[in-house]
Amino acid sequence: MGFLPRCCIAWLQSDGLMLKTADLESNIEAVILPETMRCPSSYNIKLPDWLKKCIANVPVGNGDSCPTDPEALLALSFNFAYQLHQGQVRASGEPYIIHPVAVADLLRDIGGSAAVIAAGFLHDVVEDTGVTPNEIEAHFGAEVRGLVEGVTKLGGIHFTNRTEAQAENLRKMFLAMASDIRVVLVKLADRLHNMRTLSSLKPDKQHRIATETRDIYAPLANRLGIGRFKWELEDLAFKVLEPEAFREIQQEVASKRSDREDRLAVTVELLKNKLEASGVNDCDVVGRPKHLYGIWSKMQRQQKAFHEIYDVAALRIVTSSVENCYRALAVLHDTFRPIPGRFKDYIGLPKPNGYKSLHTAVIGRHRPIEVQIRTSDMHHVAEYGIAAHWKYKEGGSPADGDEMARFNWLRQLVDWQKEGGGQDHNDYLKSIKEDLFDEEVFVFTPKGDVVGLRKGSTAVDFAYRIHSEVGNHCQGVRINDRLCNLTTPLQNGDFVQVLTSKNAHPSLDWLNFVATPTARERIRQWYKKSHREQNIIRGKEILERELGRDGLESLIHSEAMARVSKRCNLGNVDDLLAALGFGGVTQHQVTNRLREELRLQEAAKLPEASNEELAKNLSEQAEATSNNINGSPILGVEGLEYRLGGCCCPLPGETIMGAVALGNHGITIHRQDCSNLAQTPAERRLPVRWNPNVGDHRRNYPTQLRIEVLDRVGILKDILMQLSDSRINVSDARVRTAFGKPARIDLRIELDNASKLQSTISQIRSMADVLDIARTGIGN
Repeated sequence: MGFLPRCCIAWLQSDGLMLKTADLESNIEAVILPETMRCPSSYNIKLPDWLKKCIANVPVGNGDSCPTDPEALLALSFNFAYQLHQGQVRASGEPYIIHPVAVADLLRDIGGSAAVIAAGFLHDVVEDTGVTPNEIEAHFGAEVRGLVEGVTKLGGIHFTNRTEAQAENLRKMFLAMASDIRVVLVKLADRLHNMRTLSSLKPDKQHRIATETRDIYAPLANRLGIGRFKWELEDLAFKVLEPEAFREIQQEVASKRSDREDRLAVTVELLKNKLEASGVNDCDVVGRPKHLYGIWSKMQRQQKAFHEIYDVAALRIVTSSVENCYRALAVLHDTFRPIPGRFKDYIGLPKPNGYKSLHTAVIGRHRPIEVQIRTSDMHHVAEYGIAAHWKYKEGGSPADGDEMARFNWLRQLVDWQKEGGGQDHNDYLKSIKEDLFDEEVFVFTPKGDVVGLRKGSTAVDFAYRIHSEVGNHCQGVRINDRLCNLTTPLQNGDFVQVLTSKNAHPSLDWLNFVATPTARERIRQWYKKSHREQNIIRGKEILERELGRDGLESLIHSEAMARVSKRCNLGNVDDLLAALGFGGVTQHQVTNRLREELRLQEAAKLPEASNEELAKNLSEQAEATSNNINGSPILGVEGLEYRLGGCCCPLPGETIMGAVALGNHGITIHRQDCSNLAQTPAERRLPVRWNPNVGDHRRNYPTQLRIEVLDRVGILKDILMQLSDSRINVSDARVRTAFGKPARIDLRIELDNASKLQSTISQIRSMADVLDIARTGIGN
């Protein structure tokens, strides 16, 4: 079916469900409504004045596709969304169209272009109705389609306990930001209106949405420089997550508002007169209240009560030029006593999100007052962030070097993802949440470029911020022309020169002092990669000694070797060789399984057994099973003393074989691929198998794991917590460490089947700082 350039899909009268485009040809109940404009008063909801004006300026009945006039684009996109969402309601019972209108209104307030505002109207239509991205392009053009499709792909970003889903959604968000940052503007506006109307939802859902808003969306708005969104998102989340604290601070602020406003009014008037007398006549001096979450955060951080926080309100001076900012600062410090250590020049050293201002604190009328001084352009950027820059109005990507530097953190994050970093979901989430918050230290490159880093960062963090290869080959540093230790914390204004060598490489010790997630992940990524290559070489050497060079070359890429890898719970042959080099699997295990696979390949070439033979075998198996429904968990050892071999620790679900022990010590049960079984003469082997009918009361069996990890404090605790969450008992744990080398952890755990073992190995393998994991025998 083709596009519907002049119509949109109506609701079915029978059940009120939206009919999809694919159903139109076959369902005779479909009603096609003409996509024509109405007059503003004909819509049954309250419309913003600017939208009424747009609708009034578009002729009634106009339904042209791809309008080029901005007002027509906004009016027609609203009308399109209005018809598609007709009949839908929000949790509050209000018509659903109220939400897209509110999102579009927020985007207009921060200076969004017509295409961005149109995307605000349409951001839910692909997900919630039968309209496709192709139809949106047919109606409104490729730019609007790209924005709507980008927001749709971000749809469903819900941060729950499902760590893998949360990490994947964040990856989608940052990749979308890198291609067109305006997509996230729409997402932020969508989240802000949802937070404003959160009270209609159930308490548990309110708490979940408020948590993700506080942890992800508010810091993201801050990194994009949209202060207006950040402050409101933080306060709305604060209201839900800390209701008692919110009410207390709200009451404290309200009860003393009149006294505070009177003091500020006197201070403002005095300062205005001083500025005019000094010839700075174009200043706008206003008092500004601090937002509630900011006050509460400072109380928590400084462990102070409300009455001890002096900057509940502050002053802002807005001038016409940078020169007048510094002149106003001089007048301010001449009029009031400045507080030492509280001056920050964010004009000379802007924040990474583009924020510029002079910050200072002075003693006002017997109380300290915080003061911001900035130009009107700086104020616009502080309020609206990236939306204040014309470069984002039509393209969505920064156009010059200054803008690229502002979003250097985003570029590095996306590069890291594309290179395979952040595959561990827990570590990825931790890194993102850390990296979203304000950077505190500003240092200079030898060329005088400013680099922003987290407070406490070292030269290694600086090196990796410049480029991963600079970090990987870093061997020393000069700070302010002095040779310093790599562990030296950087201070504001330091000039940093990294000394590199092609023979230098990262050290595991660096993980003990680096402060940024980027540096930590680059070090781990390099170490895993280099260590893996060494283990693969070692594994090849071990097999070559057993099979010979020609034998290894002929088998290394064979299907049999690939099957051996799968049987060892490893992804491919390289993983098998790395595990062999590391000691996760033994040479006997690999060669015995390889011989077995080669025998199976030969057996597959033989004629298949007849139906009579198959029936006889099945009958014998059924008879043996029926006689052992409530017997031993091992079939074939009835009446005999047996034990499970500690060399291979067999588990239910694995193929097993009995071996008659010498000296009248009964039967030892081995996995069929056990190297010790391979050395047992055939006449002492006894066919056995697990009894599938031992009842519902399953017993647990011991098995041994060997884990290679980066040596850091708390790694064993993290692994044990993971096992505890999975209700897995640990009966023994041993750790071996060596300076400058990975640590080795040997764990004995208790499981009831082989499938549980595979899932446990996968869970541990995905944890941060785990380099390798393999199954071993007890005592190996």
